[in-house]
Amino acid sequence: MIDEAGWPIWLLIVTSVLGLALIIERFLALRRQRIVPQGLLDRVVDVARRGGGGRETLERLADSSPLGRILAEVVAVRGESSDYRTAAIEEAGRDVAQELNRYIPALSTIAVVAPLMGLFGTVVGMIEIFGSYTPAGGDPAQLARGISIALYNTGFGILIAIPALIFHRYFRSRVEHYLHQMERQAGILNRVLANDADRPLP
Repeated sequence: MIDEAGWPIWLLIVTSVLGLALIIERFLALRRQRIVPQGLLDRVVDVARRGGGGRETLERLADSSPLGRILAEVVAVRGESSDYRTAAIEEAGRDVAQELNRYIPALSTIAVVAPLMGLFGTVVGMIEIFGSYTPAGGDPAQLARGISIALYNTGFGILIAIPALIFHRYFRSRVEHYLHQMERQAGILNRVLANDADRPLP
């Protein structure tokens, strides 16, 4: 099939391998337990209330997961004003969002570029078809090869674009869900620590 599709198919093969690698990488990177570990908020609240929010503890928490990074920021700025805390948490959230969205735009690019590469292969096939005609008549073998190049490249380009677009939308939705959960848990922790700070001593 590769031989019949001609040399343009190699561009699509490289693109498909790159797309598959990005999909596998994002599946591994966006696992729930790696991004939003279950029970982490409760553990952070317990540690913060016991006064265990030291520098080393916060560094370990920030390195543990993206959620841990945001929660560590909440604990680190708990003594500051409300506006300062909000700005610090939002800044940490933007950094985490950029990290989670890494490589996802590349899948969108592949979904757009793959059909164009297939179209390029189609043009190459059409050139082969027109080249098969001479004043003395047409060359059936060259005509058949031109048709094969055109159809194989068109089909393969579409075949690459469809899953790339599907996984692009899927990963974007997954990241948005994680960001919503992290924003919600950061808000809960912020309110808990603020209430504890405002509570009068017995």
